[in-house]
Amino acid sequence: MIYLSSFLFSDKTVRNPNIYPYNVFAKKTERVLLFRPITILYGNNASGKSTMLNIIANRLKLEGQEYATSNKFGTTPYFMQFVNECQYSPGEDEEGKMVTIPGRSRYIKSEDILYEIKKIQQEQVLEDGYVYEHIRRGMPKEQRENLKNSYKMKIDLENLMFAQEKYSNGETTLQLLEDYIEPDALYLLDEPEVSLSPANQVALAEELNKMTRFLGCQFIIATHSPFMLGTLHAKIYDLDSGEMEEKKWTELANVRYFYEFFRKHQEEFLD
Repeated sequence: MIYLSSFLFSDKTVRNPNIYPYNVFAKKTERVLLFRPITILYGNNASGKSTMLNIIANRLKLEGQEYATSNKFGTTPYFMQFVNECQYSPGEDEEGKMVTIPGRSRYIKSEDILYEIKKIQQEQVLEDGYVYEHIRRGMPKEQRENLKNSYKMKIDLENLMFAQEKYSNGETTLQLLEDYIEPDALYLLDEPEVSLSPANQVALAEELNKMTRFLGCQFIIATHSPFMLGTLHAKIYDLDSGEMEEKKWTELANVRYFYEFFRKHQEEFLD
């Protein structure tokens, strides 16, 4: 399912060329992204892929959006000014009617995952996070008070602590992503492979492929992992090119680097 069909980043300029996020797009001649069930924003550090995801999240008002400021250039809220200048087109259903972005759609950053892992590693924070999650899901205050110090809460916390001891950070990341992602929604994922081994990166990518095919999810993913790039059934934008060209994963500089490196050392694997 495609909930977000296209996104057009603002082509307006400001007087100071260093103002964020206008500076990110200053050298890009192309400003529009056309999406498929899985779309990848590929690029090295400072390519703007995380900025693009955050702008889309803010424009769509997704959970997980982050506000950015440029206060040193005055009082103008340049970030939100840029966001409001952007335009997007939703997808269409089988009858050709425009769909709405599902309310459970979400922007998930690698920092969010790492923070959740850290929570699991701290008992008090774990307890606070447990209660907060019920608040986030809309549990009334009276029920939350009854939940505190209850036998159910004790068992749930023990299970979470057991998961902390049993699983590595990578396995915990996979479990957290599985818990976050629900059917029939749009998800923006910023480097979800952080802390994952190559094998788990492939496993995650395979799960995302299944979620688009069987659960009606759409993903827009920022990554430069060759294992994710080579496994996901995705349209790939190369943000390192000024035109934001669509490319095959085997054409990307980071992937070519890995290929050349292992080809250089291939005889060592034959020993």
